[in-house]
Amino acid sequence: MREGAKHAEETCEVTFVDEARVKRAKGRLPADDRIAALSEIFKVLGERGRVKLLLALSEEELCVCDLANLLGMSSSAVSHQLRLLRNLRLVRSRREGKMAYYTLDDDHIRHLVEVGLRHIDEKR
Repeated sequence: MREGAKHAEETCEVTFVDEARVKRAKGRLPADDRIAALSEIFKVLGERGRVKLLLALSEEELCVCDLANLLGMSSSAVSHQLRLLRNLRLVRSRREGKMAYYTLDDDHIRHLVEVGLRHIDEKR
């Protein structure tokens, strides 16, 4: 299919605004602060290393050294990425002596990752 033909399928050929639909859609949108927070989560997930961290932590609790070894990254690089993820409440940590262990913050994060993978798999 030509690029121009594909573009024509994706746009309206006439200008007509259905005010009732627009009003309903606008009423369903979350508040701007929630949209901004969601946008930050997706922005952070736009980096492959962070997604790998979440995938690893979706299976079990791991320490920074384990994650560094698993992902072939330095401990300081892993710590930096984990800090970003923790600031958005995507992961949480606990200390045991001198060790810091990380896991996903809750099942919502695991579900987000699983849904993303299912979406990829259904398109194949």
